[in-house]
Amino acid sequence: MRILSEEQLATVLAGVGGVPRVVVSGNFATPSLALGVLDKALPRYRLFALNAQPGMPDRDGVTLETPFVGAGMRGRAGLRYFPSRLSLVPHLLKQTLPPDIALVHTSAPVGGTVSLGTEVNILPAAIEAVRARGGLVIAQVNPNMPYTYGDAVLTCDEVDYAIEADEPLASPAPRAISDVSREIGNRVAALVDDGATLQLGIGAVPDAVLAALTARRGLMVWSEMFSDGVLGLERAGALDTDSPLTASFVFGTAELYGFVDRNPRVRLLRTEKTNDPGLIARQRSLVSINSALQVDLFAQANASRVRGTIYSGFGGQTDFVVGALHSPGGRAVIALPSWHPKANVSTVVPRLTGPVTSFQHSYIVSEQGTAAIWGRDSADQAQQILDNVAHPDARDELRDAGRDLGFPLH
Repeated sequence: MRILSEEQLATVLAGVGGVPRVVVSGNFATPSLALGVLDKALPRYRLFALNAQPGMPDRDGVTLETPFVGAGMRGRAGLRYFPSRLSLVPHLLKQTLPPDIALVHTSAPVGGTVSLGTEVNILPAAIEAVRARGGLVIAQVNPNMPYTYGDAVLTCDEVDYAIEADEPLASPAPRAISDVSREIGNRVAALVDDGATLQLGIGAVPDAVLAALTARRGLMVWSEMFSDGVLGLERAGALDTDSPLTASFVFGTAELYGFVDRNPRVRLLRTEKTNDPGLIARQRSLVSINSALQVDLFAQANASRVRGTIYSGFGGQTDFVVGALHSPGGRAVIALPSWHPKANVSTVVPRLTGPVTSFQHSYIVSEQGTAAIWGRDSADQAQQILDNVAHPDARDELRDAGRDLGFPLH
């Protein structure tokens, strides 16, 4: 790893020909200084990131690519969305979308190594694909990036060039837990027993679930990601201290970043491991808790699109739904409010009009109640969703539409 100035790095990048594909750390770990240098040095390139946050380059010559759309790419003209289970994204990078540059955000060097810190995810696969093609691995080295273990650790020899930047890590805006989210969280928490293994997605509902689980004991974490809610479980004594906290990335407050720094209980693994349904299925009583934008009377969930336009993507939901159903004592839960206040529409619809993100769940939960799905026939599933998940103002219309679809609803 050779440390360069910004000017020297710009000179190196200016020598890259064609229209290179650049894989950059996403979520809240984007190396903003290094990305700014790259953006000025390359007139045209393709930028690939997961859950990109605001601040992504937005100009002619930059093509944005992702299998999971974040706020920094959502609604952008020309966005290339690649539908994919998150567990398969590394295969995309090694087969059909080979990268030329990996731009990562790392800790300061320690003993000839650096750590990818809060964002492991697809980056090890991207680095391997870049090195196999003779491309460039570039790091923004930051003393504020936590040093995490597992697949986060790289030898300095795996990085070609680096620039130094002493800047605080980004954090998501704080979210207040609404009364609706709190009620959903309590209902989902009732499905989680002592000793269960948790997987939680992103959003207010998963945060509310964690807040409702502080009285549990012996909980474990095997998840795509985790945030500050896990700190609450730690402080409450709810976690099994003999088991590692396993995830692929984390984001949250400075307190969370301090917690994961050099913490041997935190193990950040590459996506191919955390999201492998076979490995998920080996975890004890894994409860997969994910959100959706809509569900229908066929017990299908849409977590990807709003009125036909891509909003996010599959993420890890499909991986964990399958894995949880095969876990001994596992459960796959979809949680969502029954009514969308901004759009003023029911989140339960007769039949999804767009692509289905996931299906065959154990339970669907809203603030109205809990619908038991697994092991019920299709008519009973529809009745459960109508009675226990749908908003009362939507039930008459849903009942009539469900009967037209062949469900004997009452």
